[in-house]
Amino acid sequence: MRLLLGLVAVSVLVDSSSARRSLEPFPVVVSTWPFVEAVRAAWTTADAGSSAVNAVVDGCSACEELRCDGTVGPGGSPDENGETTLDALVMNGTTMEVGAVAAMRYVRDGIKAAWLVMDYTEHTLIVGEKASVFAISMGLPGPSNLSSQESIAKWIKWKENSCQPNFRKNVNPANGCGPYNLSKVESTLSENSCTTKYDNTINWLEGRIFQAIRPNSVCASRHNHDTISMAVIDKAGRIAVGTSTNGATFKIPGRVGDGPIAGSSAYADDEVGACGATGDGDIMMRFLPCYQVVESMRQGMEPDKAAADAIRRIARKYPNFVGAVFALSKNGVHAGACHGWTFQYSVRNPSMKDVEVFTVAP
Repeated sequence: MRLLLGLVAVSVLVDSSSARRSLEPFPVVVSTWPFVEAVRAAWTTADAGSSAVNAVVDGCSACEELRCDGTVGPGGSPDENGETTLDALVMNGTTMEVGAVAAMRYVRDGIKAAWLVMDYTEHTLIVGEKASVFAISMGLPGPSNLSSQESIAKWIKWKENSCQPNFRKNVNPANGCGPYNLSKVESTLSENSCTTKYDNTINWLEGRIFQAIRPNSVCASRHNHDTISMAVIDKAGRIAVGTSTNGATFKIPGRVGDGPIAGSSAYADDEVGACGATGDGDIMMRFLPCYQVVESMRQGMEPDKAAADAIRRIARKYPNFVGAVFALSKNGVHAGACHGWTFQYSVRNPSMKDVEVFTVAP
């Protein structure tokens, strides 16, 4: 009997502690898709009292290491040349500082490279080869081959299918692998001279900077263009967002999507809240949907209405686009909206025992 009473007493104490804890509004972590392990990583950092920025970096790093959906981190989404490159962004909603990298080669840690841009430079965005040089000079591991057996196998299969589908338009050949020429305007450039100049430039860059890392095999749905976009409110109420992606599968080399563009893939302001986006970045970046969401909430819109409004603005112009956003108010209220697919996003807050996944229908 004493043992039973003792167990009851402990149970009451645990429940009481849990009840007090559920009244605490923060931290809050929200992420696109069921990237549960990434949210857990961010939550662990934030719940330990660290900053929202640190939590976002830890959460997105976890997704890069896990290669979430094959569209985050190294080893996925090859471009037309079979190479994987990374885009990433970090934004501090307290200072409004942003750090981002785009079309970054040879460095596996996209989100950490973006954080280095934000914390150790006066710049916002560094791109391409020079982003790789910067990241390595600041201590990140590299150079590394960002391709994987899976990404190369996907690229080979695509080549065998005459490089279809691709992101080219108004070119000849319309159903082939190129080289491509303008279909409506006759090019005055010599094909051979253009190709020779390109090859020489690539060889110089790779030979002089990185000793030419090449895969041995070189001889719009959720799973071909996707992003982790994450927002964190830490215990002090500070807000940060981050994104990481390896971009659209079979993209034209050098393409930059919405991932590293502040206001498009993500946006945060401590005074209002935050937003994250995923989907067809080439379309969505033309509308800055996350900036729109935050500004709508600033004007008094609830998160659900702000998210839906931002998606509707895009759909009116592009009714066939595929995309989604989540909205997070500074008080921790969250909502999502989507078009063209069913969207899921993940949340952890003090009232939850673990990460919960929310589903939003188009």
